[in-house]
Amino acid sequence: MKIKVGEGVEKWYKMFNFAAENNNDTTMSYPVGHFNCKLDAKGRLMLPAEFKEQMGEQAEEGFVMRPTLFEHSVCLDLFTRRDWDEQQEKLKGFFSIYNEEDNAALHFLNDGVRFAKLDASGRLQIPKELMERGGLEKEVVVAALANKMEIWDKDRYAQSIATVDKKKILEILKNIK
Repeated sequence: MKIKVGEGVEKWYKMFNFAAENNNDTTMSYPVGHFNCKLDAKGRLMLPAEFKEQMGEQAEEGFVMRPTLFEHSVCLDLFTRRDWDEQQEKLKGFFSIYNEEDNAALHFLNDGVRFAKLDASGRLQIPKELMERGGLEKEVVVAALANKMEIWDKDRYAQSIATVDKKKILEILKNIK
């Protein structure tokens, strides 16, 4: 079943407003910066020591990754396990598994989701399917944002940054107090 855009937009808007208004979460802040990393042929992502140091014990709890939700970005979203679990709790409070449209939305939000832990060498295993969906090859960037991280192909990341409407962003930032 396709999500109906007219009704769905209002529901999604309410959900994200609900999440923002009830944002009492205790999530950790993500690392500062972006990290250039190498991906081997088996899909193992070697994370730099600085990344693991900034993540602390959360790195040991594991990560949840998924293809990004945005049409014009080809990358993977990366969350700490703790943040992912908190997001899932928020979704449970908003969507009903007994409503067909809600169920379709949950499928969309969880499509391709995988849990991964660091191996003994500090590498994060990315399944082949996610490597393909994220357009990942050998050189990648892990970009830390305020509420998640993203794993990008290095060249695609540079292209994405180059196409950002900087004037529009600066205009939005003027309203932040």
